[in-house]
Amino acid sequence: MAQPESLAELLNGRRAAVDASLPAVGFVVGWLAFGDSIWAGAIAAVIVAIGLSAWRLRKGDKPRAVLIGLLVVCVAALIALYTGKAENFFLLQLLSNGASALVWIISIVVRWPLLGIVVGTVLGQRTRWRRDPALLKAYSRGSWVWVAQYVIRVAVFLPLYQAGYLAALGTARVVLSGPLVAACLAVSWWVIRRNLPADHPGLRHPVINEPAEKTAS
Repeated sequence: MAQPESLAELLNGRRAAVDASLPAVGFVVGWLAFGDSIWAGAIAAVIVAIGLSAWRLRKGDKPRAVLIGLLVVCVAALIALYTGKAENFFLLQLLSNGASALVWIISIVVRWPLLGIVVGTVLGQRTRWRRDPALLKAYSRGSWVWVAQYVIRVAVFLPLYQAGYLAALGTARVVLSGPLVAACLAVSWWVIRRNLPADHPGLRHPVINEPAEKTAS
């Protein structure tokens, strides 16, 4: 099989995960520095998010993605302020990870694995990859690694959230962002390569067998 770039290179997921964890760090630092002040934590998180958004725009990231990231931080801060519970800053992430695990499982069951959809979109293949049985199988099995990633986060975040351990939540947010995403990308890439035949040309070149009537004509 050809040796294309890795999933980490294709998706750039590790950098995005690290960036996404910085506002949470800002929230915890602001909260601690000003005597458990939710307002201070919220302001710090939003300031970090704004600075990060400006930096990402300068790097050429899509404005829509940048604005969505900023909006998520603002909503998380508002939830914490409205409820008066600092740990609720992490509520959106807890819910989104649980929902993501469910969506990824469903995508595998219905044979539209999200890993294939994401990589196929990045490579401009649309759904051509799905007509390659080997790629479909590899993406399906690789997607289970991503399910595990979300399940791990929920398993760690939920008890910390329920106990209200804000500093531990912030630490877990960092540890389970960049490092976990990097591990997920590496393991899912290994799973994909292991499940593709040795003579397969790689992710960029789906092997599609045309129907006999088409080839005959």
